[in-house]
Amino acid sequence: MNAIISLDHVGMEFPAVDGVGTVMALEDVNLDFRENEFVVALGASGCGKTTLLNVIAGFLSPTSGQVLHKGMPVGGPGRDRGVVFQKHALLPWLDVVENTEFGLKLQGVAARDRRTRARENLALVGLSEFERYPIYQLSGGMQQRVGLARALTCDPDMLLMDEPLGALDAFTRENMQELILDVWRKTRKVVFFITHSVEEALFMATRLIVMSPRPGRITHQYDLEFYERYFESGDARTVKSSSDFIRIREEVLSIIYGEEVGE
Repeated sequence: MNAIISLDHVGMEFPAVDGVGTVMALEDVNLDFRENEFVVALGASGCGKTTLLNVIAGFLSPTSGQVLHKGMPVGGPGRDRGVVFQKHALLPWLDVVENTEFGLKLQGVAARDRRTRARENLALVGLSEFERYPIYQLSGGMQQRVGLARALTCDPDMLLMDEPLGALDAFTRENMQELILDVWRKTRKVVFFITHSVEEALFMATRLIVMSPRPGRITHQYDLEFYERYFESGDARTVKSSSDFIRIREEVLSIIYGEEVGE
């Protein structure tokens, strides 16, 4: 199966804060994203997860190696890669449906067509009845759903999600995990998802990558199927409390904490 996005020996250096030398954020990262994958990245704070996402999105150009989209070099942001930010980044002067269709408006899509597509994706995330609400009247979880609908409305090949659930309360966060998985099952977009929660990562990922402290490198990968158990049972808590889920959770935690100590 051909890769949608490929990273070939990607490295990323930044100037040091004191102006002397550079800081290596990523080193020799090789990674393929294939159709229907939900890839989750874990690692200690500062390991380069967000830098990696920004390189894939085209917000940053790698200092070594390259990023390819269907075999062609990525030269910057593109509508083939939709981004859902940690903070929803919605426009407060637009209502829900206007925010959702905003990307299509920038692309010059006709008003009727963009409104139809926006409404389809608002229905997908359960917000049809809120389309005319101002953003400030929505809860944090609902705002993140608008951000997800907006990214989907441009019909990207890949969704990049940078800790989108980090600011939510525990109950809302678990509901959003289930909603995102259900949306992924229906759309089958390639997803790259960053989180600091090991439990969240194991529950949602088809493939988990664990990154080392700076410079960020991929040190471990796991192919997972806990999401399939959720689809079969509809019971997330049973999945998360199973013995093999707990075993892998503790193994991944020991890797992350061990790498932090090793630094």
